[in-house]
Amino acid sequence: MQESKPIIEMSHVTFRYGGTTAEGEQGPAALRNVSLRIGEGEFVGVIGPSGAGKSTLASVLSGAIPHHFRGELFGSTLVDGRDTCDVTLTDISRVVGSVLQDIDAQMVASVVEDELLFGLENFGVPHDQIEDCIARTLDTVGIASLRDREIATLSGGQKQKVAIAAILAMRPRVLVLDEPTAALDPASSALVFDTLRKVREEGVTVVVIEQKVALLSEYCDRILVMGEGSLVLDGTPREVFAHADELRRIGVDSPRVARVYNSLARAGLVRGTTPCLTVPEAAGLIGGLVGPAAHGSARAADDARDAAFRIGSKHVAAPRPHAVDASPVVSLEDVSFAYPGGTASVDHLDMRVYPGEVVGIVGQNGAGKTTLTKLMNGLLRPASGTVRMAGLDTREVPTSAIAAHCATLFQNPDYQLCKDTVLDEVAFGLTLQGVGEKDARERAAAVIARFGLPSDEAPFSLSRGQRQMVALASVVVTEPEVVLLDEPTSGLDYRECMTVMDTVSKMAERGCAVIMVCHDMEVVSDFAERIVVMADGRILDRGGTQQMFDDQDLMHRASVRAPQVIELSQVLARTTSPEFAGISQISGIVDLTEEMVRRG
Repeated sequence: MQESKPIIEMSHVTFRYGGTTAEGEQGPAALRNVSLRIGEGEFVGVIGPSGAGKSTLASVLSGAIPHHFRGELFGSTLVDGRDTCDVTLTDISRVVGSVLQDIDAQMVASVVEDELLFGLENFGVPHDQIEDCIARTLDTVGIASLRDREIATLSGGQKQKVAIAAILAMRPRVLVLDEPTAALDPASSALVFDTLRKVREEGVTVVVIEQKVALLSEYCDRILVMGEGSLVLDGTPREVFAHADELRRIGVDSPRVARVYNSLARAGLVRGTTPCLTVPEAAGLIGGLVGPAAHGSARAADDARDAAFRIGSKHVAAPRPHAVDASPVVSLEDVSFAYPGGTASVDHLDMRVYPGEVVGIVGQNGAGKTTLTKLMNGLLRPASGTVRMAGLDTREVPTSAIAAHCATLFQNPDYQLCKDTVLDEVAFGLTLQGVGEKDARERAAAVIARFGLPSDEAPFSLSRGQRQMVALASVVVTEPEVVLLDEPTSGLDYRECMTVMDTVSKMAERGCAVIMVCHDMEVVSDFAERIVVMADGRILDRGGTQQMFDDQDLMHRASVRAPQVIELSQVLARTTSPEFAGISQISGIVDLTEEMVRRG
């Protein structure tokens, strides 16, 4: 890796937040002896499990530590050659711009244009330059149409873009972002990273904390892996994702095509330690391995396609027997709704969900997905049409009656946390249902143990991912007939994501209908047997997950990108053999490749 002049240098940095645990003891160090250099113009990704110290690292890089967060700090951090302990936070912010994980906490204005104006005016940008700066930045981030919108009316993803634009407008030399695409659809996520790439080409150093490892592998030239406050790995994407087993132990996922490569390597079909990072690379590799074997008959292709759905991991979604000959537990008939002012609406929605199903709702930011869930749980009442939840017409009963049958996990977990300890929080929903305190706490403790959460900690002392787990635990423990999940894996590391989705699957197996709005297409592919595809307030189509992902025109219209393995199977079916058609799991690709190599 070419050495560049460092814009940030950390030397043996250790940091422990102030305050004590419930037992009166000091908490563990959030960072432990971290040393690193970030060169001018680098594009650096940071990954690691929840609680690994990623957000603390971002706070050190931006100067929030030591100027905002107090605690014990050892070592030194130089920003543009100046020690952050010796200069003011204002001085640092002229060099380093930061986009926080909690977007709402960062917003200072009520209108999008004013949000950008705030920073520019505070930095003394001449008035005759402000208009051009705002217009250029809004266009760069792709939100020029939102300029006059009230921020309170924006979706979570749209707010994320506004926050990025507000920082970019001030032209920092370093941009530090903490999970900037957590609330964004795949197309918007790619747009954000395209924007960051353009910013980087203009000489700005970019440091981005992110869970979407496929994006990082495509855009970053360097990846840092954090674990328990320490820097565990540091290298190019190929170097880092070659450590698949170590990453899995830490609790970090790898891009699916890298996992395909690593599985082929374990099977002895490829040699080397530099995995594929893109679908074309993986398709070229497998095409070269299969070679003359790629000539299966149409019947063989049909047989292989059927087998591909049967093999694969334990997470392969399959139609659930609860839905057979059952009445729908949720139904929408020609439902329309518009917010005051006409800023957003949904039109003529029709869908049914049956007991025991896991149904994914996918589409671009602003497509109407969250509005759809609010119509289901009674927070919104339809302007026309009928919504029935567990047989109840949502316009005729109070929201409390609907809540007795339907539980909701909101996109921002902080909106539903209100107790002093995790145990009290998870037990709270049961006590509202009239469950005795002893029984409620026992049931809550069992769910908390399953999720691996600290029962005596305060929810707001936990990481964003852990707070998401607490909020979900408080939903799971009530054993509802229907659960609505709005981005249930947002902010979670790989291990937490698997824990959450395994729990969701078990709920469905017991007959709970699960409806999840989700931008993580890998999760949707692994766990949802049906998906509803939305765009511009309408349902474009609905059907089996594989069937919907195979419709490339539909995916384009909805600004959705199919998961890597499905993209890979589509490419291989066109270029190598039709036998690869219909495969949605890593093991399906690997097993068929092995079989075809043996045949050849």
